[in-house]
Order: sequence, then C-alpha cells, then structure tokens
Amino acid sequence: MARYDRVIRNGTIIDGARLPRFRGDIAIRDGVIAEIGRIDPADAREVIDADGLIVAPGFVDLHTHYDAQLFWDPYCTLSGWHGITSVAIGNCGFGFAPVRPEMRERAMMTMTRVEAIPMASMQEGMPWDWVTFPEFLDSVERTPKAMNILPYVPIAPLLIWVLGFEAAKAGVRPTDAQHAEICRLLDEAMDAGGCGWSAQRMLPSGPACVQRDFDGSPMPTDVMHDDTCRALADVLRRRNQGFMQMLLVSGDNARDQRFYEEMAEISGRPMIMNVVQAFDHRPEIHRRVLEWLKSCRERGIRVVGQGLTTDAGFTFTFENWNLFDDAQAWCDATTGTLAERKQKLADPARRQVLRDNMPKTATGPLPDIVIVGPQTEKNKPWLDHTLAHAGQKMGKHPVDVMLDMAVEEDLKTEFFAAPPNGKIEHLREIVDDPYVLFGVSDGGAHTKFLTAGRYPTETLCKVVRQHGMISLEEAHWRLSALPAQVAGFEGRGVLRKGAPADIVVYDYDKLEVMPDEIVHDLPGGEWRRVQRARGYRYVLVNGEVTIRDDQQTGTYSGQLLRHGIGRRSPIRRAA
Repeated sequence: MARYDRVIRNGTIIDGARLPRFRGDIAIRDGVIAEIGRIDPADAREVIDADGLIVAPGFVDLHTHYDAQLFWDPYCTLSGWHGITSVAIGNCGFGFAPVRPEMRERAMMTMTRVEAIPMASMQEGMPWDWVTFPEFLDSVERTPKAMNILPYVPIAPLLIWVLGFEAAKAGVRPTDAQHAEICRLLDEAMDAGGCGWSAQRMLPSGPACVQRDFDGSPMPTDVMHDDTCRALADVLRRRNQGFMQMLLVSGDNARDQRFYEEMAEISGRPMIMNVVQAFDHRPEIHRRVLEWLKSCRERGIRVVGQGLTTDAGFTFTFENWNLFDDAQAWCDATTGTLAERKQKLADPARRQVLRDNMPKTATGPLPDIVIVGPQTEKNKPWLDHTLAHAGQKMGKHPVDVMLDMAVEEDLKTEFFAAPPNGKIEHLREIVDDPYVLFGVSDGGAHTKFLTAGRYPTETLCKVVRQHGMISLEEAHWRLSALPAQVAGFEGRGVLRKGAPADIVVYDYDKLEVMPDEIVHDLPGGEWRRVQRARGYRYVLVNGEVTIRDDQQTGTYSGQLLRHGIGRRSPIRRAA
C-alpha cells in the first residue's frame, strides 16, 4: 500500500520562508505535507514530475470581493488561474450577511456600483439560503470550492441590521445599546469563524470618495461614527483574536494615520491599511506613506500596508463605469438608468462643470485616456488616440471628445485608462519595503473593466524575472507567507512538514499573463473581462490537483477557513 497520496518529485523548492531554494521532493498525505527531502516515488499513488520547475507555496490574496462569485465560480477566477489558493472575502465592509430577506435586493443593488458586480449575475447565482452571518458561512462551507476562503465580517451589513437602513446611511451615532448589539453581532460572527472586520471609510468630506452606493450616496461605513470603530476594535482586544482591514480617506492624511494607529493600539491586532499606491505625478504621497509605515513598525504598532503592485489599467464604457465618483459632478452625471446617464452626459449645461472638475483619483489625468473601441466608422480614425491628442486635432476639449463620442455611440465606446502608477522606479520603491503586502486584486469586483487578479503572475514575471527587484525567495515570502501570517491563515503560506499542501508548480521561464479577453460566463447572461495565465503546470489546494497545465481539473478541494483553520471534508469533483 502506498504511503503517500502523491509526491512532487525533483523540483526546485522555494519554501516561502525565505530559505535558499533547493532541489527535492514533497510527499503529500491526507491534504498535508508529510515529508520534504528525497522520497521514493514507489511510495506514492501518483508522482508529479517537477524537474526543471519551481515548487512554491500557493499564493494568498487578502483583498477580494468573491462573496457572490464563489457561489457560481468554484475557482474564484481570475485568482484561481494565477496560482492563488487562499483568498479573504468581505473586504471594505461590504458583504451579504446579516441581511434580512426584504433587504436582499437592496444589498445586491449596492454592489452594482461600489464594486461593479452585475445585478443579473447576483440575482441568478446567489442561493440566499441564509439570513445571519453564521448561516452565510454555513452556505459557503456547503458550496463546492477550488479555493480556500477566509471571511472578514463586513461592517456595513451590521450597521444596517442594527440601526436600520436610513439611519446607517445618515451616519447616525449608535446609542450605547446599539453599540452593544453591533458588538454582539461581531462576536457571533467571529464565534462562527469570521477572521476579523473590515470597513471602507472614504468620508464624503474627503477628496476621493470614489466608491459609492448605486445612487451615488456614501456607503454606511463611509459615514459611521469613529466611536463605532473603537467599539469594534475593542471586541478584537477582548477576544485577542482577528485582524482588521480598512480603507480610510478623509482628506486629512495625518488624521487618517493617527486613526489607523489608534485602531491597532486599541485592538492589539494587525490593521491592514489600504492602499499604498504610487501616483506618478505626486510621488511624495507613497513615499510619505512608506515612511509612516516604517515608523509604525519601529514603534511596535501593527499597521501593515497593502500595496497596489499591478499595472492593470481600466478598459471601460460609460454603460457601467463608476470610478469617476471622486468628482461629484461626474458622479451625478453617471448615476441613474442608461437613458438618464446618456441624457446627462449629453447635456450642454453640464459640460463646463464636467470640464472644470476632471476626475483623477482612479485613472490619472483624464486627457491621457485612450480611445480603444470606437463603434462607428466615423470615429474609427480616432482609434488609439489619447483624448488630448484627438482633442487637439478636433479643436475640442478632451472631455467633449470623450462624451460626444460616448453619447453618439449609445455609451458603448471603449476607453482605456492607464493606472497612475506606471513608473517602474516608483514600483521599485514600494517593492523595496519588505513588509508591504502585494495585491489589492479586487477579485470578483469591477468585472467589466479590471483584471488585477493577475498580480501574482505579474509579480514573478515583471518584478522578479524582468527587473530583478527582488529574489524568487523574497517574492514567494511576500506572495504567500507574509499575507498568511498577517491574516491568520493557520499554517499556510509555507512549504514545511505538517503544513496544508497548497502548492504551485510552474515553469519560471514560460510563465506569462495572457492577453485581455471578454468571456460570457457569468450567470444572468452577463460578460466579464479576464486575463488568464500560462506556465502553471500544477496548482494543488489541500493536496489535490485543481489546475493542470493551466486548465481547471474540476476538483473542489478548497475549504472555508473558520478562524483561519480548515477541516477535512470529502473532495468534490465537477460532474
């Protein structure tokens, strides 16, 4: 009888713990690593030949919005295609539990703008066989998964449940009794397996309230009282358990930093700060943030920055674009039905205001946006022109070029906005900080215009192979062990005896991110924009092969990680 389920043989092992690479074998039994070294292949039921390949821990993605998608996509793609074996859901305070039955439609409507998830897909693809957060986790556990899922407790649903929708949206300070009930719900959710709590706090008074509700109003967490955050942090202190994720933009950077520190100090737990991003026109921003994060470490304050390390841009149309919301005039013009938006964008009375308030938070300068999908023969000559270049030739303001074309083409014109972090020297400065987390994939969100879930493959290809910023040993620590340790993924992120067998086996020289494509694979007849990977020979989740030669095997060995810990359950395979 074979001693092991499978052996990965003769690969170059990078263990995720920053130890030097070495040639060796890995034996797997019952979903965990049983031995590492030299292993007789006759002792295994299956042998995976890894000669000439890198063998490393599966990647850990701490910023996703797969709360809906996991119910119809067991691989949580794009993430599953790019070597990610564990994800955290419920980021930014957004989620679907607890939600009363009569509020389900409104909860889904919220996610159509703030995270740009298609309504039809949520309506058809989500089972809604829960009301409370513990019941939601039970539903996630029942659902076939090719990915490990770690759940944040999102705070927006708690606020709505306790305060009522209108009061939560108005930012009413909870009473002492209401604070006690919010904290009781957090305790209940964490008792059931939640890993901590999350919140977006992009305060309306700030300069960058770019992620709003479907009607353009702030999210409940944006306007929640500081005392509520303090009460929630105190829950983690009392439990001595969990961590926090928060995106905080108030317009006062010093105040924001002090508040991050206060949350970490009250709780004694890690606080993931989103987001460390370079803006090429203002590099002093990310440099100040990096200096502050360094000072937190030196003072023993557990604030960890999550860096935007991908240069995935945005390909979008005004049919569903929401990332100009940092400018109120643009938010007003891009909310409402398709007909209402078209009318507002065509309105000459609005144009001067839109010209005077060009958005820049998500995309960099608007004139640099490129016309990539003109729909009519009349506009085809402007293909691949920037709005600025086309405007010079037409004698028009860039805003008028964009909106005249969009309105003329029924809002179907495609534009491409490069991210504002394009300079390689600025990326190097972020990567050089050894404790900045990689990622911010936003997996499951912005499905029609963002493909940032490619970031692990992009890191290995661009940061390591092309530019040599860090070693493979360092890259795998940053992609796996560091996020796993910060977020409490028990035992994951490293290759060592006794660890869960979440493993990637890839061809370093042939690894690549594939071109952008549109696929019609969402429930409700919806489509999305994706980028696949090439070069992953095998991906194993809890010891089972979920990807072979870049193709899904239909093996669903992922687990819900309550408190960061999985438990053995029967392996499910696609019918």
